[in-house]
Amino acid sequence: FPEMLSNPRLIPVQGTLNVVMNQNVTLSCHSDSGSPPVRYTLFKRGRKVSILNRPDLTPSLFNLTINSADDMGEYKCKAENNISSRGKYSNSLNFTLIEPVSKPVLSSSTSQAKKGQNVTLSCLSENGSLPITYIFFKGRESISPPVKMQKREAAVIFLFINSSSDFGTYKCRAENSFHNNTKYSKSFNFTLAEERKHSQPLIISLGLILLLFIIAFGLAIPFFIIRSHKASE
Repeated sequence: FPEMLSNPRLIPVQGTLNVVMNQNVTLSCHSDSGSPPVRYTLFKRGRKVSILNRPDLTPSLFNLTINSADDMGEYKCKAENNISSRGKYSNSLNFTLIEPVSKPVLSSSTSQAKKGQNVTLSCLSENGSLPITYIFFKGRESISPPVKMQKREAAVIFLFINSSSDFGTYKCRAENSFHNNTKYSKSFNFTLAEERKHSQPLIISLGLILLLFIIAFGLAIPFFIIRSHKASE
């Protein structure tokens, strides 16, 4: 007996709704049950995009190209057969446009440090779809768990400079949902800040005292000469 169609399912053949500009994508529309033949209509934001006829219940494949932001709208498909003229509608799909991360910049509030000092490292990619995940490295060794940033803000970690090995080479890595696109920053190195010797302030103080003594002595000599001259009269 003739059977009405079930609600079709609309799915991306590539398995993900994350796309990049100018990407070719394929949507599959399929009713699991009902009497063929079947006419499938694809809609974008309520407007007809394409119509395909199937003699059986095999999926209908719609090929699209994401050329602009307008192609990111809501998609649905409708399945119709000879039993009902109203047809059945599928679930809706929305593509998400993703952009690869740019090369991150690794920076610090200071480039010089000394042993026993707390410092920070910041890593930021100026471009790329959010969220962006950052990882910090010293040499080839990871020194932080992945830091996922939901906003366009730098990931920050705190370090304690405890030994000479902490003055090594640092890098950070940035990645998002764009596949096979991981970017590393340039290397960053802390330099050892010159520590002033404790004796320097003491030497400076003694020098100032000696200078003041010489000046005072120089000013006192004329006074004693005048006083000595009056006493001899």
